[in-house]
Amino acid sequence: MVCYYLSPHLKSALRFYRHFHRNAGGRTSDLTSEMVKTCQGLIGIETCMHLTCTNMPMEKVDIALKDAKQHGCRNVLALPVDGGFVHGIDLVRHIRREYGDYFDIAVAGFPQHMLLPPDERDREMQWLKEKIDAGMFYDVEVFIDWVKAIRTAGITIPIVPGIAPIQTWNGFMRATSLAKTQIPQSLLNVLEPVKNDDEKVRDLVLNWILKEDIGIRGLHFYTMNLEKGTKMLLEELNLVPRVETIKPLPWRQSLTPNRRQETIRPIFWANRTKSYISRTENWDEYPNGRFGDSRSPAYGELDGYGVWIKQTKENALGLWGHPASFADIASLFSRFCTAELPALPWSDQAASVETSVIAKQLAQMNELGFLTINSQPAVNGVRSDDKTFGWGPSNGYIYQKAYLEFFVNPTLLSLLLTHIERDSNITYYVINKRGDLRTNTHSDGPNAVTWGVFPGKEIIQPTIVEAISFMAWKDEAYELGAQWAKLYEPDSPSRKLITEIMETSLLVNVVHNDFHDPDAIFRPFFKAGAEYKAAKSKSTAINGH
Repeated sequence: MVCYYLSPHLKSALRFYRHFHRNAGGRTSDLTSEMVKTCQGLIGIETCMHLTCTNMPMEKVDIALKDAKQHGCRNVLALPVDGGFVHGIDLVRHIRREYGDYFDIAVAGFPQHMLLPPDERDREMQWLKEKIDAGMFYDVEVFIDWVKAIRTAGITIPIVPGIAPIQTWNGFMRATSLAKTQIPQSLLNVLEPVKNDDEKVRDLVLNWILKEDIGIRGLHFYTMNLEKGTKMLLEELNLVPRVETIKPLPWRQSLTPNRRQETIRPIFWANRTKSYISRTENWDEYPNGRFGDSRSPAYGELDGYGVWIKQTKENALGLWGHPASFADIASLFSRFCTAELPALPWSDQAASVETSVIAKQLAQMNELGFLTINSQPAVNGVRSDDKTFGWGPSNGYIYQKAYLEFFVNPTLLSLLLTHIERDSNITYYVINKRGDLRTNTHSDGPNAVTWGVFPGKEIIQPTIVEAISFMAWKDEAYELGAQWAKLYEPDSPSRKLITEIMETSLLVNVVHNDFHDPDAIFRPFFKAGAEYKAAKSKSTAINGH
């Protein structure tokens, strides 16, 4: 199959989308909508929704299109089979009538039509042109002839060949048989001798495709949830970036219509982006340039969307075992910071690359009793193309204030605050499970903890610390701890231990505002931790006598 993009927005020779197939309604169509929403809103990747109207009434088509627009998807592949639309042109006209030029619409054309009798071939060509005006192939010569024929028919828009990398011999034969695709004998001669070796089949097909130069500037891959063949082909075509592209902000921007201009987020959800997007999806406006009056008044309540740990119970217990002491808990947190553990209840993924810069200090903090769930190191003017800290336009410079967030018991916190109060560059917020807030900051506004300076632009401040957001995050942070505890049996030592820690600990965030000294934020912790450890040892010795 070949896809045609009627796209006034086509700005580059190659353009990458995630394509999702939506059919007659029910679970598949719901999953498609959810995947489009996730890619556009959470991951920040453009999508193209395949709209296959098999037995699909008009109202379901309209729901699909409405959902796509709501999630910021601007690309639709129109593939009518039956139902409310007899021909592709009917669906294309319906989309244009209802949505104007909002969607870039792709339609299907089939090179195999070049093998039809001349009258049928010309009729198919005319129908294709009508669809454009309101698939699968392995014989490159047939495709080239078809391209020439449709250009002659007056079709001038970009042609995007649909490529289904061959995964196995049996799958290849079955798919081509169903599609009545003509396979060149020369390709069959290459594949037949190795048909029982899937790896060799993939390699030989890869070489077959790469030896042809058909002058096409875009590709549409059918992965069928098997990415290996596609990945191999992309790598051989040098279409996989060898160096990660610098992102425009430290976090992935959402591509939903009302969030595209969002440029500021609180740091607290750095490891739980999906949760932040869910709890703020009903805001009328999103912070752009400042975090304050433009913000809607409240975060969504936890019971409105639920809080859960990403891992299944089996996987969670495999990761975190059955801790029986505070030392066991502290060890888990410490191992996460040093990349020995891939996840914690407060982080859906492994520690970031920048965490490795302060991994040793974080591990020591956890061993001293400060259970860290979020952090960032101080950064003093690294280039915006830096592999670890870089983001934003070229020739810029990035700055960060050191930030730490952790759970801690009241006694150890008291010792810590004594040392923190001696350093005028440190600001903090302390909150308990009930929501009682304590701080030493005298400002009601946000504290920018990440910013970038770029040629010809205002200073960009994408990450902040501020009180209202911290209070909203508090509920989630404690709930995640409670969910962790519930993975264990009610009377088990692990459940009792985690529950007690969550009930008695305070949640604290600390910012060191002097970004010139990367180690300054840790000194109060090490001093307080040493005093706490000495006091415990003394108490143990006295009680021992």
